Amino acid sequence: MDIKKCGSQPSQRGPDGYFTGTVRIDAPFAGTPPSRVGGATVTFEPGARTAWHTHPLGQTLLVTSGIGWVQREGGETEEIRPGDIVWIAPGERHWHGATPTTAMTHIAIAESLDGSPVEWMEKVTDAQYDDESFAKTRGSLQ
Repeated sequence: MDIKKCGSQPSQRGPDGYFTGTVRIDAPFAGTPPSRVGGATVTFEPGARTAWHTHPLGQTLLVTSGIGWVQREGGETEEIRPGDIVWIAPGERHWHGATPTTAMTHIAIAESLDGSPVEWMEKVTDAQYDDESFAKTRGSLQ
């Protein structure tokens, strides 16, 4: 058994190459082999988001606070709120983050394949983030 005490790991800023805006990563964890699981608590300030990415074995997001958005390639943007659990299938190209006006925190859990839990791609552009496909979601926030 290994207990990582609250506050024993410093917060980290989400790397600029993988995120847009201010993102904080807390309490990163990884299983001990043969386990492949790992994750962290991730907080997105308003307007912050991931780049497009995939996970070789999928990803689970547990939303703990705020209001966020998640979108799979070719799909509509979906609003996520505290208590929501999002399953992202292996290889599904997607992004997630906060809304323009509200921060969002989730716990992200993924397994590694060949040592990597994620494949990062290009950033979500401001035009994609502000696309009209968000009109439905924006309306629910007002």
